[in-house]
Amino acid sequence: MTVATVGVHIVDILARPVEHIPEGQDTVLVDQIRLTAAGAAAGTAVDLVKLGNEVVTMGAVGDDELGDFLLAVLAKRGVDVSRLVRRPGEQTAASILPIRPDGGRPSFHVPGANLGVTFADLDEAALRGARAIHLGGVDVTFGLGDPAFFALLDSVRAAGTIVTMDFLSEMPDLLGMARAFLPHVDHVLPNEAQALLMTGAETVEDAARALLAEGPRAVLVTLGAEGSLVVTADGAERVPAVKTEAVDTTGCGDAYCAGFVTGLLHGQDVLTAARWGTAAAARVSTGLGSDAGLTDLPTTLALLT
Repeated sequence: MTVATVGVHIVDILARPVEHIPEGQDTVLVDQIRLTAAGAAAGTAVDLVKLGNEVVTMGAVGDDELGDFLLAVLAKRGVDVSRLVRRPGEQTAASILPIRPDGGRPSFHVPGANLGVTFADLDEAALRGARAIHLGGVDVTFGLGDPAFFALLDSVRAAGTIVTMDFLSEMPDLLGMARAFLPHVDHVLPNEAQALLMTGAETVEDAARALLAEGPRAVLVTLGAEGSLVVTADGAERVPAVKTEAVDTTGCGDAYCAGFVTGLLHGQDVLTAARWGTAAAARVSTGLGSDAGLTDLPTTLALLT
């Protein structure tokens, strides 16, 4: 496989537009409801396939109906789900997302089987055969903070595999534990709040530099409508967002990761790959759900011309 995604797998139930939660048992009519494969591993996996990569995903889901759906929709999108572990008696992670008219997305979430993922759940041979590994949500799959997994990441990186990482939560304790991964990855992609919470820094650039000092080659902080900040040993540079009319911001971070990884696999430098990520995020923001609007690599890159 070209890419292995490892970490969080979620079923998203989305409705738009939602201006308020009704009182009592009142009903509010909406324009659209979707169920999608989401989460920092599953959502990124779908986007990576759309951008032309072969992808295997690893993590855990429950043995419930939501798990049946998640495996089916991932497979339908072209993701290899043969290494996903199913946990008897556990619930598959899920989120209910009432999307506001401006694209904002409060959420109701159950973490489910994601919390129990460990190194023993992963297929080491498949990881060693990947050209890139994306760690999605290691702050939630904290059981992966295993010295044996760190040794594997160091080994595959030495052999030329690209390792990227992003996060799911905005919980300081979980993000603090995730810092243990920083010496073992190449590129870290937090959002602004996560970068600030992880470091206690006062500015985004200071936060990115603090994370960079712990081992990765690059830190890319996503800034929503303001684009992203790319920090490497050579300096810091802002990458502007692609202007678009946002329908739903769900999954934009996952799409950014997918575009960035795809750029690296095409031999692009970090800044150019960040622009590919920006274009992928812009595509996803135009529809409802973590994979909406994204179709293929050429139409995505057309946004940059």
